[in-house]
Amino acid sequence: FKINFYFSLIGCVTCLDYDEHYILTFPNGYGRQLYIYTYICNCRSILTVPWIELGGECSINCSKTGYNASIVFHTKPFYGGKKHRITAEIFSPNDKKPFCSIEGEWNGVMYAKYTTGENAVFIDTKKMPTIKKKVRKLEDQDDFESRCLWKDVTYNLKIRDIDAATAAKH
Repeated sequence: FKINFYFSLIGCVTCLDYDEHYILTFPNGYGRQLYIYTYICNCRSILTVPWIELGGECSINCSKTGYNASIVFHTKPFYGGKKHRITAEIFSPNDKKPFCSIEGEWNGVMYAKYTTGENAVFIDTKKMPTIKKKVRKLEDQDDFESRCLWKDVTYNLKIRDIDAATAAKH
């Protein structure tokens, strides 16, 4: 049994120090919990604690520099495997082969393998400081800005009303 919340979002991150704009896409989000149903005793049991999982392909592109990345968020297979896996390839402008490949966990440690043969920790998200987002108030946002657009979905998810959250998506 799984609950899927699919969305297609595109974002833009600006690196002010270099006047670079990065266009990025986002993975799908899945609410997961594993159930088992036993026919003989007509009962159901929960085998795992629910978790949120990201899955799908994403990209990051900088039009100014030409650098781009292809990212895959891997969902956990039914048998075995790990949750939160990620792989990525980073490309130089006009190159077909990546100069860096990344693998690991998106919420943990990611490792980089460079074409030079060097291997290194790319990032350890658990050691990163949490930075509070700076977001304009809802009344100052346009109708199609993310927070304004998704406010009803967010509210209903917070109060655990999945039906109302689903209805608010349409």
